[in-house]
Amino acid sequence: MALHAAKLWQKRENQVVECHLCAHRCRISEGKLGFCQVRENKDGQLYTHTYGRLIAENVDPIEKKPLYHVLPGTLSYSVATIGCNFRCDFCQNWQISQTDREGPPPNWGREASPESIVETAQRRKCKSISFTYTEPTIFFEYAYDTAKLARASGLSTAFVTNGYMTREAIETIRPFLNAANVDLKSFQGSFYRKHCGGRLEPVLESIRTMREFGIWVEVTTLVVPGQNDSPEELNQIAEFIADVDRKIPWHISRFFPQFKLTAEMPTPMETLETARNAGRDHGLEYVYLGNVAGSADTLCPSCDATLIGRSGYRTDTPGLKEKACKACGHQVAGLFD
Repeated sequence: MALHAAKLWQKRENQVVECHLCAHRCRISEGKLGFCQVRENKDGQLYTHTYGRLIAENVDPIEKKPLYHVLPGTLSYSVATIGCNFRCDFCQNWQISQTDREGPPPNWGREASPESIVETAQRRKCKSISFTYTEPTIFFEYAYDTAKLARASGLSTAFVTNGYMTREAIETIRPFLNAANVDLKSFQGSFYRKHCGGRLEPVLESIRTMREFGIWVEVTTLVVPGQNDSPEELNQIAEFIADVDRKIPWHISRFFPQFKLTAEMPTPMETLETARNAGRDHGLEYVYLGNVAGSADTLCPSCDATLIGRSGYRTDTPGLKEKACKACGHQVAGLFD
């Protein structure tokens, strides 16, 4: 497919454009690409290279996103284009997220219209479409058009995102976005600068804004030994989430060496337990450990009954009745049938 007109930008002097899609707010000269390497200024107009081009697509359990409080036990058609607005040195999908900084990559993926994505999701018995694997913000126009069609077809939609978008972007897609899992990678600005090529505050603001707009939010933190694993920092993250909404699920994920960050060891279980205790101490109602066996069940915050049981990606809901705990009647937060 040809280049597609971009959303959320302004024209400046001397054929420069300013992109308002993500928190980099790139000022892009004529003929140049933004930081994401997929948005280009051509003749003083901003275009995207990613529209209608899928680099990855799979039918996944919704729990794999991870989204534990969105349509539990259902399938989500998961799609991505190339590119990202971060440069995380521990990225698990770096082969498709980290595009060639010197020019366009050789493979943009296969052509697929928004209509075909919705049709495939329906044919494969999916209840939702997830924009994931890479950063959905940088294929915003494609995700927006697909999400709009999905909503009209009765499908839910979700972003799995680093949260580095602008308020304008969230407000634009708000009517068609049901849920998001946001990576809160650290509570240190220095971590974001060193390991991601970004800043912390825009991510925090995105989490606040999504909840303000009524988008269901779950948060994931990959705990990297020696980088973001101090008890103080884990407590800061837990405190922030609780301050936004104690009902936001926090997924604490175990690190395994990836991409350029291969010297560190996998996260010790004691560290993950410290993080989980921090979440509970700050009153978070739903705290989960990821990339480890067990610890995936949803327990009632009121009476501790098992509401949703998970074994691998097999899910059942023994303790739920009409979005409430069968034992005590406590209303469970999330998006359910």
